[in-house]
Amino acid sequence: MNFIRVSMALPCRRRYHTVTMDAVTTSLRIDKWLLAARFFKTRSLAADACVGGKVDVNDEAAKPAKPVRAGDLIRITLPQGRRRIVKVLVLDDRRGPASAARTLYEDLTPPEPPRARQAPPPYRPPGTGRPTKRERRQLDRLMGE
Repeated sequence: MNFIRVSMALPCRRRYHTVTMDAVTTSLRIDKWLLAARFFKTRSLAADACVGGKVDVNDEAAKPAKPVRAGDLIRITLPQGRRRIVKVLVLDDRRGPASAARTLYEDLTPPEPPRARQAPPPYRPPGTGRPTKRERRQLDRLMGE
């Protein structure tokens, strides 16, 4: 019996398809885009936010592998409860400087309402020590508690 080795019989060809550098991508994973746009410091933090339901793409919950395209509307809940609404303008998977990251999206977040200013504590001259119980009650009445 004559066996022919397939690998020797075929001419040398590439086994894998590679993406050329000039190919334009039409979609990108949301966790990669969030990293490139500098909303999160690491890709794993971006993926955890997606899994935790903190990222919505076009009003739908996004898993880390959800493809994002130019023109998509993304709602992100960042740590400390800050919310951001952005529109994707450009796709990029490489994290660069902050100035380049700002060109990837348009920020549609409404401005935060002004915080109510709190009055400073009443003046106590230095060296008078802790307030007495009577003085604390007077301060409480003054502050409205």
